[in-house]
Amino acid sequence: MSPDQLFQLLIAGLTIGSIYALIALGFVVIHNVTGVINLAQGEFAMLGALIAITLTSETPLFHRAFTVNWNLPLFIGIVLATLLVMGVGALVYWIVVRAPRTDSVIIQIIITIGIAITLRGIALITWGTDPFRLPEFSAGPPIQIGSAVLTRQDLWVIGSAFALMALLYLFFQHTFIGTSLRACAVNRTAARLMGINVSYMMLLAFVLSAGIGALAGIVIAPKTFMGYDTGTYLGLKGFVAAIVIGGLSDERGAIVGGLLLGVLEIFAAALISSGYKDAIAFLVLIAVLFVQTTGILRRGAKREAAGV
Repeated sequence: MSPDQLFQLLIAGLTIGSIYALIALGFVVIHNVTGVINLAQGEFAMLGALIAITLTSETPLFHRAFTVNWNLPLFIGIVLATLLVMGVGALVYWIVVRAPRTDSVIIQIIITIGIAITLRGIALITWGTDPFRLPEFSAGPPIQIGSAVLTRQDLWVIGSAFALMALLYLFFQHTFIGTSLRACAVNRTAARLMGINVSYMMLLAFVLSAGIGALAGIVIAPKTFMGYDTGTYLGLKGFVAAIVIGGLSDERGAIVGGLLLGVLEIFAAALISSGYKDAIAFLVLIAVLFVQTTGILRRGAKREAAGV
């Protein structure tokens, strides 16, 4: 295989890996602050994409019983879809954290599984089994880099992912609310004693995670068809990316894990067989868990030292 072909595969891997990294970041944000593994994270991405598609283009709903045609500008559709999914995230927080009369993390995780199934069912009823797709954000021919080709949507995916990661870093490191979230991630009891509203921080974590997931689904929607069940595999891949490198407690590990997983998938599909593409994530997960259950970057680290 020539260097140009390898470079083309690398671009494709970084593109899909950027999405996995965003999904993984959503897992890490919620887990650090609440201790809950939100297995409905992939459904946030699915809902974000399908709502944005519905708001910006002609879309048949309820098994083609009727068609909506709002045709909102793409930017407005993206903003509204993200806000709506963030509202769903707030509802999920109430169902998972506030409503149950228990602090058992296991029960909360089981509830998130039920929420994921419910959201998929609602999406199936609303949008049916039809696949949907957003138009590319920027029209124009692909960009040639040597003999490799980079589509304009690839630039949007990679650029959006890294821009969002940079904004999250600034938010967590240089704002009062971000610092409060990190304090809750380190020790919720101490944070409460310092006057931080821990319940509000937990709500914010779910809302922020839902927004990240929605944006991930939206930016990838022009590159792949989205359906009611798309969130399942996105969520699973994001979970693997989050746990393999950072052990669900390190945002750097989530980013590295997502990018690495995307590159491994693309190279496995090209060099071995496309049938192994989806199996790679779980083979990597099993291999790492045999060696270190807390993630590669978390080797020897204590839970108390974790931070967003």
